[in-house]
Amino acid sequence: MKDIYYNAVIYVKKGMYASAVGVENGRIGAVGEWADVEAWGKEGPAVRHDLKGGFVVPGFVDSHMHLLEYGYSLTTVDLASATSSMTSMLDRVSEYMADQKKSGNGWIVGRGWNHDYFQDERRFPNRYDLDRITGERPAILYRACGHVACANSAALAAGGITKDSPQPEGGCFDVDEKGEPTGVLREYGINLVSRMIPSPGKEEIKEYILTAMKKLNTNGITSVQTDDLEAFPGGSYEVVLDAYRELELQGLMTVKVYEQCLLSSMDILKDFVSKGYRTGEGSQFFTIGPLKVFTDGSLGARTAFLSQPYADDTEKAENCGISIYRQEELDEKICFASEHGLQVAVHAIGDQAMNMAVQSFEKAGTAKEGNRLRHGIVHCQITTKGLLKKFQELDLHAYIQSIFLDYDNHIVEDRLGKERAADTYQFKTLLDMGVDVSNGSDAPVEKPDVLAGIQCAVTRTTLDGSKVFLSDQALSVEEALETYSAMGARASFEEEEKGMLLPGMTADFTVLAEDLRYCGPERIKDVKVCKTFVNGICVFDGISI
Repeated sequence: MKDIYYNAVIYVKKGMYASAVGVENGRIGAVGEWADVEAWGKEGPAVRHDLKGGFVVPGFVDSHMHLLEYGYSLTTVDLASATSSMTSMLDRVSEYMADQKKSGNGWIVGRGWNHDYFQDERRFPNRYDLDRITGERPAILYRACGHVACANSAALAAGGITKDSPQPEGGCFDVDEKGEPTGVLREYGINLVSRMIPSPGKEEIKEYILTAMKKLNTNGITSVQTDDLEAFPGGSYEVVLDAYRELELQGLMTVKVYEQCLLSSMDILKDFVSKGYRTGEGSQFFTIGPLKVFTDGSLGARTAFLSQPYADDTEKAENCGISIYRQEELDEKICFASEHGLQVAVHAIGDQAMNMAVQSFEKAGTAKEGNRLRHGIVHCQITTKGLLKKFQELDLHAYIQSIFLDYDNHIVEDRLGKERAADTYQFKTLLDMGVDVSNGSDAPVEKPDVLAGIQCAVTRTTLDGSKVFLSDQALSVEEALETYSAMGARASFEEEEKGMLLPGMTADFTVLAEDLRYCGPERIKDVKVCKTFVNGICVFDGISI
């Protein structure tokens, strides 16, 4: 059976539009004007669907997020909507504990606070703040970025953290003037506590994945590139892989997954490779993607690794952030992955972290080989002119998150100083240099709201329009759409499979209520997602057009 969707504005690819599209056996059979597609449909029985002027785009590809962690976060204490003050955040935790469904003696886990938004006390919460409301129940609350967390005394005890504990590599726990742990954990210091939280079983993991996919479909997302394998410290990556495989065999997956494989130690990486895992292996719905490597933290937490100190850190004047690896360790990991057929995606926000990544890519022969494995850098926020040239010279893929501008607009010049900030978040420059730039949300750091991300890319403002940053780096609507479709497909070597609505490509598409080019840039975030299709099957049916 054929399906014809007509009476629409169809964004086929950048610079190409149509009014009708035909679908057969999960793929695009025809696209063009009504008469052309109707002629195609007459070759066999066809069902016709009037889209009533809707705007059809290729199914959105979120090129970097944490799908499993996002699904899990939906079951924990949501602190993102209670971040206006320290008091409101703590009240939210108290409300969670008072709910009889959440009662008991187990761990309290929450995420989403941001001290920069606190109106009463603009600081990180500490163990004493949490102790007042959590009592003897262990609790850990993650900052929105996930690179800083606060643990209460019970959680610190569970992790064995005392004034005599050694600091971990790649992270730290804060101490007061007496050397006592304050409960603030940074980067790999978080693992000292989080590893004590019981890891979920495979069936729970499957439920988190399904919950997340349902949410993603409501946002028009049909494919993601996601970091899941170490979502739960102490858990086995094989359990996560098995969960995905079983969901696919059961026909339950509604989002296509390209796994960004976080394997924190060389021993685990070597084990992974010894079992035959390589980039590109898998199926249409679940594929092994790149090795994911963390090299630093986040700008908001002042743990992104910079070449010069933070301009606004009044407590630690020489603070340049945190480097997770020494250069030789990073070289070893990236060279080993490249030698064994693994693409590499490096989390690097600070310029010094990116400098380290570039050095490792060069040692791995990326330039000589023309970057055949399509290595790239995730976030690439605090760039310099020299780094931008390296992206072009090495043909590195840039995984950006334009939605970060909603928050970072408020802090980037304070963190860096105006002069250094002028070369950051250079999305337009990278595109104009011929660099492949894909877009994502980093959920649960941000909500997986593609339209909000497109609005930030196009306006370069916060979502409320109150603050703009480097307006000359604004993308056109078409360019922003391409970062969420064709460019995302290139990151996963699938540019001939999806990301555009050309004949022969998969019928992954999203129907929006309005044409984004003409609705007004400040209203893009408010445009409704009407329907989402994966392989021609409607996986989300929202408001009627």
